[in-house]
Order: sequence, then C-alpha cells, then structure tokens
Amino acid sequence: MDIRKILEQYRSGEIDLTEAEETIRSMGFLSVSDIARADTFRCRRTGVPEAVLAEGKSDADLEAIVRAHIGASGRVLVTRVSPSQMKLLDDAFPDCVQKSRSQTICVVHAPGRPMPPKDGGTVAVISAGTVDIKVAEEAKMTAEEMGCRTIEIYDVGVAGYHRLILEMEKLRDSKPDAVVVAAGREGTLPTVVAGIIDVPVIGLPVSSGYGMGANGEAALLSMLQSCSVISVVNIDAGFVAGAYAARIANRMQAARGGKHGGGV
Repeated sequence: MDIRKILEQYRSGEIDLTEAEETIRSMGFLSVSDIARADTFRCRRTGVPEAVLAEGKSDADLEAIVRAHIGASGRVLVTRVSPSQMKLLDDAFPDCVQKSRSQTICVVHAPGRPMPPKDGGTVAVISAGTVDIKVAEEAKMTAEEMGCRTIEIYDVGVAGYHRLILEMEKLRDSKPDAVVVAAGREGTLPTVVAGIIDVPVIGLPVSSGYGMGANGEAALLSMLQSCSVISVVNIDAGFVAGAYAARIANRMQAARGGKHGGGV
C-alpha cells in the first residue's frame, strides 16, 4: 500500500486519523527476527537506499538481513564486506552478487533483477592513489544504485599532478553534475580539483598513510581547511559521499527535464 492510497482512505472515511498515521509510520519497516528492522522504504522516502553494513555482523545475521531486503525490494547494497563474507553471500545467493573492483562492496539482487536504469545525473569519482580505490568504489556503486552514470579517474594524486591534467579533458567531456574525490595521506586532491572545475566537489578522506596524521586524520583536517569550496564527509565514508553526489546529480537531471534516478 502506498501513501496516496492511505490518504485517500482517510479522506473517504474508511480509516480514521490515528489508523492512517500508524499505517504510514509502519510502512517499509521489516523486522528480521530480533536482530534488525530493515528500512525497505528509505529509498522511496529519501531517494537514498538503505545499505547493509556487513562489518561486525555474524554470518547468520548478515544473510538474514540481506535476504529480507531482497524479498522486499529485489536488491540491496552491502558495504564493508570481508573476503569470508563475500564467499558467504556468493554461496547463499549464487549468480546474484555484483562485486566492485575493490571487493569490499557488492549488490545482492533477486535472480534476473537488472541494474537500475541510468536515468539520473552523472557523478565522477576520482582517487588520489590506487590504495584509495577501495573507498572510491563504494561511492561509485552507491551512485550507480541511485540511477547515476559514473565516470572513474583513478590514481591521479598531486605527487604527479600531470596525471590529473592529462585526465581533465575526459572529466570535462563527461559533464559531471558532482565529483567525489577520494584521497588519503595529506588529502590535497579535492582542493585542487575544486579549483579547476565548476561543479560541486565532495572530499572523501581515506585512512591511508602512516606516521603522524595517519588513519585519514590528516586528510580529513586538510579537506576541512580547504581554500577551495568543497563539502567533506567522514573518513572512509564512501557510501555517504556517493549518495550525496547522486542526490545532487539526480536533482540536476530532474531540473533538466530528465528522469530522477530512483535507486533500488
């Protein structure tokens, strides 16, 4: 039942105000035994799908939660997946797991379920180093699940600035609506990118590097002190960066008169 039908029932007197409120509040919540309440309505409510964080979950709980999401909406994004958890999902859902290049994020879908149509905007995802790709791919797959077309430009950090310059034509030709830039170490790349393009840039600090300011702390502080105008998410928060970029891109696409990418 959708919200419109509930409101029509209230207007016609079939249900009272209290029943209508309780029905709407309960929509999309699916109890998974006593371990979780899956928010299967989140994408329709906010435009951003719920993602299952695999990290810290037992095998049985992870499988049960993923299975509940698939039963409700046909597919689900799973983040921070360990190698053993990836094998678990492969075994539990044969031929239904789409993996990323980093192998730490995947989409589990019902048999024959296609990828969401790319009817949203365009998101570019850039990484400073190869080590940052793991987090960049989380942003990329999230944006794709929200209906966006993605452009990847990897390993173009400021230690070899010419690498970025050589990719600028590709970046401009793709006409992105938003750009996610993943960088560890000193985290300079988002500031540089934001200084040479005219679209929103989301800085994604990565927990690479070592010594003082390791674990992404130096990258985060550097991005927060950026002299270019950027937005910054938390350390290793690829899902948040990808979802934020996709929201921007999808609104831009809607303003152009195109479809708004609907995610899962």
